[in-house]
Amino acid sequence: MGVFYEYYRAADRETAIVQPEHSRVIADPSRRTPEFDAVETKWIDPHVILGQLVAFIGDVDFSTDLVDTVPLYPPPEGTPQSDEEWDALPEDSPYLDGPGIAELPVNARDILAGAGDSRLPVVAERWAKIEEFSHFTSVDVGYMLSLVEELVGLARRAKKDDQMLYCWMCA
Repeated sequence: MGVFYEYYRAADRETAIVQPEHSRVIADPSRRTPEFDAVETKWIDPHVILGQLVAFIGDVDFSTDLVDTVPLYPPPEGTPQSDEEWDALPEDSPYLDGPGIAELPVNARDILAGAGDSRLPVVAERWAKIEEFSHFTSVDVGYMLSLVEELVGLARRAKKDDQMLYCWMCA
């Protein structure tokens, strides 16, 4: 099945975590679900896969803390501290399977936003070859370029509006 990740921008942390149980991509006016400027992905986690994209664009060495997120939801202060507390969680607890929301660091936003358009095809092709995509029989470089362009565009809009990037994730 996989994990779904939605990258989006918001004015502040309070806005970013409004109705955290709802997708950031799908707005539902009847339920007053907020609408966000978002990019929907599957398997593109912030620390490893997005981190490698940020490293390629920024011409920096990759490390898993390059995109060191700040967890916002479920609230970090409520995280179970013992095996007993974990075992006592109800099956539908967001601490178990999500959803979760994390804030991306400003440097990740700025590196993505600063990507030169002429470099994006080469970056997308390089990104498509990372080990994490090797289990796919083939990776559509055109799709990868489209995804890179969407993520870069989102980062540019966030930077222009002095907003941060966030990641909503759900298994």
